[in-house]
Amino acid sequence: MDALEGGLLGPDPGALSPEQIEELRKIKIQTRIANEKYLRTHKEVELLLSGFFRQLFLERPGNILEFAADYFTDPRLPSKIHTQLIKDKKAA
Repeated sequence: MDALEGGLLGPDPGALSPEQIEELRKIKIQTRIANEKYLRTHKEVELLLSGFFRQLFLERPGNILEFAADYFTDPRLPSKIHTQLIKDKKAA
């Protein structure tokens, strides 16, 4: 097996048995379903991410990491999300 960048090893197709592969597939599906249910019940996650991307594309900062740090540590952010949640509930 060849080493990848950073010394990591590449995929080893024979590492898992067919039963293990099937079990892994089932776990992946269950995880995706659980994640989808979580996101559907927590609208604030969508609002946080969509607001972040909206501002990112509007401002197009040179330093994205600094922009993200500033965005997510803005003390007004919880209030903005709360206001948007109320606005969305009234519109529904």
